[in-house]
Amino acid sequence: MLINILLGLSVMLLCLLLQIVLLLTAVRYYKRNEHLVRNPSFLAGVTVTTGLMILLVLGNLGQIAVWAGLFVHLGEFERFADAFYHSAVNFATLGYGDVVMSPRHRLLGPLESVNGIVMIGISTSAFTAALQRIMRNARRAKRL
Repeated sequence: MLINILLGLSVMLLCLLLQIVLLLTAVRYYKRNEHLVRNPSFLAGVTVTTGLMILLVLGNLGQIAVWAGLFVHLGEFERFADAFYHSAVNFATLGYGDVVMSPRHRLLGPLESVNGIVMIGISTSAFTAALQRIMRNARRAKRL
């Protein structure tokens, strides 16, 4: 059990680093396209928010892949695709239960779910902050 907790915490730390890199990339993307944000058009807002969403979702998919890689490495799955599916179900906290790991490593599932809750929350808060700024700029532009 202790080994699984240490493995899980190590992967969580790796996922946090990946999340930070993707957040910084998203911030750079936002700053690079800030001229669009100042533009009150609907299309400009959609363009920026779509780009941000794609970057943040790619970050979450990358983290799912990291967990899936661990599951394959531990011998829980032979195929990466199966491990990725199981990992996505855990990360998104869906908990289907149609694919389960062996008792030896099943504690990693809930650890990944905790990781997913936190990381999806970080992505959501970053996306919401950007969306609020876009809406604020659109209101400001309407007043002018």
